[in-house]
Amino acid sequence: MYLTHYGLAEPPFAITPDPRFVFLSEHHRDALAHLLYGIGQGGSGGFVQLTGEVGTGKTTLCRLLLEQLPANVRVALVLNPKQTPLELLTTICEELHIDLPGKRRSLKMEIDALNAHLLDAYAQGLRVVLIVDEAQELSREALEQIRLLTNLETPTQKLLQIVLLGQPELRDTLSRPALRQLAQRITARYHLTPLAPEETEAYLRHRLTIAGASAFPFEAPAVRRLHALSGGVPRLLNVLGERSLLAGYVHGRGRIDAALVDLAAREVLPPIDARERRWRVFGWSLGLGALTIVALWLTLHTGVR
Repeated sequence: MYLTHYGLAEPPFAITPDPRFVFLSEHHRDALAHLLYGIGQGGSGGFVQLTGEVGTGKTTLCRLLLEQLPANVRVALVLNPKQTPLELLTTICEELHIDLPGKRRSLKMEIDALNAHLLDAYAQGLRVVLIVDEAQELSREALEQIRLLTNLETPTQKLLQIVLLGQPELRDTLSRPALRQLAQRITARYHLTPLAPEETEAYLRHRLTIAGASAFPFEAPAVRRLHALSGGVPRLLNVLGERSLLAGYVHGRGRIDAALVDLAAREVLPPIDARERRWRVFGWSLGLGALTIVALWLTLHTGVR
């Protein structure tokens, strides 16, 4: 609809993780390096933990990680962590193509089969990695079962490397005293942060260039507004950028200003409820009151001098 209006060959802000549109900020590159290091010899068979707010690019990094793994690495990827310990083990075995005889299975049967597979992989010079996405949804029992998997080892090396990807709640969960044994086995941690203001503009320009744009349609105040409204979260930038271009097309505008971004935000971002609005007003009032007191204090003391 708006593609011709802005000279685009395809939508620049689709929320699907198309690798052609991947933009790696400095933090994203550091996070990817941590993951690759943790899976390599640097991980020593412990846990690797990557956390970040919703929409900051964890899934995108996971895809990049899978593309860059060495040829001798075998991966079990768990996308649905809301499982019992037995279901989780079954999923891991299925991901690694381990044949499980019989229909009635137990934790011991599956752990024995997994251990035999890992020993065989080790003998072939292969490394086996378990990646759990949305790991903040793992139950305490499932986390404990995953921890026990790190006990599968030879005299010199752990047989399974485990990567946990999750939202910040995962850090809170792993900081609990009951899970301190697991937390002590984390050998690499990284928290993915949103884009900085200058990275936001680079992100927008990158995606528009890939989509075929010959000119950058966002004015500088619009870019600042996009960053402020999204908090630098790439997924929100995509949603707001898409709707802003649509708003510009509807209003016949070749350039996107801050007002159009605000119009787009009202259509796609959830409204601030009355209670939150009152608290914001209360906070502003306190801030103004404090500034007034400081100004009065400075005036009085300046007068005394």
